[in-house]
Amino acid sequence: MATDAPLAGVRVLDLTNVLAGPFACHQLAHLGADVLKVEAVGRGDLARNLGADPELSARGMGISFLAQNAGKRSLTLNLKADAGKEVLRRLVRKADVLVENFRPGVMDRLDLGAEALRAENQALLYCAVSGFGQTGPWTDRPAYDQIVQGVSGLMSVTGTQDSGPLRAGYPLADTIGGLTAAMAITAALNAPQRGCVIDVSMLEAVLATMGWVVSNHLIGGVDPVRSGNENPTSAPSGAFQCADGLVNIAANKDEQWVLLARHLGRDDLLADPLYATREDRKAHRLRLKAQLETVLTTRTATEWADALNTIGVPAGPVLSLQDILAHPQMQGRDFLSHFEDVPGLDQPVDVVRMGAMIDGARPAVSTPPPSLGQDTDAVLADLGYDGAQIAQMREKGVI
Repeated sequence: MATDAPLAGVRVLDLTNVLAGPFACHQLAHLGADVLKVEAVGRGDLARNLGADPELSARGMGISFLAQNAGKRSLTLNLKADAGKEVLRRLVRKADVLVENFRPGVMDRLDLGAEALRAENQALLYCAVSGFGQTGPWTDRPAYDQIVQGVSGLMSVTGTQDSGPLRAGYPLADTIGGLTAAMAITAALNAPQRGCVIDVSMLEAVLATMGWVVSNHLIGGVDPVRSGNENPTSAPSGAFQCADGLVNIAANKDEQWVLLARHLGRDDLLADPLYATREDRKAHRLRLKAQLETVLTTRTATEWADALNTIGVPAGPVLSLQDILAHPQMQGRDFLSHFEDVPGLDQPVDVVRMGAMIDGARPAVSTPPPSLGQDTDAVLADLGYDGAQIAQMREKGVI
């Protein structure tokens, strides 16, 4: 890891599983932190057994694990054993950050909660990521991404009146929770005096990103409805049918609406009182959509996107994942990491990097996802354990 990376020298203990917590720690690793993944003996992170390739899952290197664990080291540790607890305490004394996503109360019952561990290191940033936070009537409930998407109101505003409610097409609640945790941790690392407890609720993290929807309810007294591919704040703004698929057009400003209508040869629509103002166009959006599609269906989505962007009307084709990853826009931006040699695998692996560049370079990790416990002996030796002690801990199932 580059010594000039933003988080170079920051030591993170990653006690998390599956996605929200591992994703948070992966962002920290990209930014230069030394992330040690502390995994359960014999099984490790559940994500090791998840993903689209059953063979990789059977090897304990499932695609779901590979996606957000590059750049980390792996230590296996039984936190129920006294010797395992002592190892963690030694690690904490040298750490800057600890992240865990057990159910609230689990770490306290192990005598490894925030209060106990910060007694070992007052400067420790202890971050707990959970579905609903550390307090409240739902605090003990198990929470997966799908559950949080449903209770947050996100699903209630996704889809159409006929097709919804729908979940987002990827684990949005998990990743937003992870990003929220990473943001809070990096902010706390910059505090004049380090040391705090960070309580991240995936539910609240999702609600915080729904600002416009929430504010329409709180301030405007308007409850949201499912609008499908239509932008409820403006029209014409949404997905329109072309000759080969959909194109998104966002003519959100009056001048963009005028440019769009004229470019499509539909000046007549500009004189129609049904579409005179933004509110008029919103009220008659489906009729307007049908009028515009009489022209849009004569050419491809890519052709229309190119033409409309040229005249100042924001537009873009609706692409598949494979199409956008292969697109020249992504090819020149250093977005993927390629690892030829991955422990436990006989194939190369490509994974995404973080979604930001700093001074023209994208932060990235230099090592592939670790096999389960691959760094256990080295980490313990660094903590002062000798070969005989390490062998004894392995024999007793502590590591």
